[in-house]
Amino acid sequence: MANVEELTTPVEVMYCGACGMPPEYCEYGPDFESHCDPWLCKTHPDIHSKLKALRGAVSKAGAAGSGDEDASDGEEGPAEPWTIEERLTAFYEKYQPDKVGDVPKLLEKYEGKYDKLFTALVKKYGPEPEDPYITANYAGDSDSDEDGAEGDMAGLSLEGKKDRKKRRGAAAKRVQKQDCRVIIQKVRRQRKKAVTHVVGMDTVPDVKLKDVSKEFRIKFAGSSSVKDTATGKEIIIQGDHVDAAAALIVKKFKVPADAVFLDIDGEFVPFAG
Repeated sequence: MANVEELTTPVEVMYCGACGMPPEYCEYGPDFESHCDPWLCKTHPDIHSKLKALRGAVSKAGAAGSGDEDASDGEEGPAEPWTIEERLTAFYEKYQPDKVGDVPKLLEKYEGKYDKLFTALVKKYGPEPEDPYITANYAGDSDSDEDGAEGDMAGLSLEGKKDRKKRRGAAAKRVQKQDCRVIIQKVRRQRKKAVTHVVGMDTVPDVKLKDVSKEFRIKFAGSSSVKDTATGKEIIIQGDHVDAAAALIVKKFKVPADAVFLDIDGEFVPFAG
């Protein structure tokens, strides 16, 4: 039997400074990648390493027991997105290999203006090569699937297809406008890199996600893809483009500014326009 001291000594439990849950439960919350994981890595790196290793072991065990042939080949995707240097090198390796040696000079020349550099390169040569990290983690739904999935793009709308078809004129427009809600969030990755998540564009009438993703790809001269989630579809953009993406959505796709929200440190803030 346990002695009196063991029974009366309180157990110390650490709680996450971002969500208030014990760290081992943070991954089940909505803010794990954007808030909880960075907080734990910064304040308790030893515990962060242990939990990361434990999650990796569980993931590998699940893959091994699933019987999936692809899971048994031992190959793993890249751990993080390309750096600016890697993006530029991949671009020249694809279109003009003889200029790969000029990459360091170009990085120095265009420091702070990389978006303009990639925009110019895309116009001159063609689409930027796909980042393997973005493709592996966020390209679960290809653009070619969009046309066949339009019927499932109800998103945040609470009404069914038949109800929407019955509505006509001004009443239908009012309902569509009310149901439209777009949320834009920046998610931090390793080494201060980030991707931008755009959720809710499938609630915008007469808009195809593949067209929105293409506009983002052209505007920001980087990877942009559509992904299926439990609550609908979202667009993943490489880099931090929260404000610029919101402005493009309002201007290009005529989404009311009061229907666009920015996720700032876990708080939804209406886009000022």
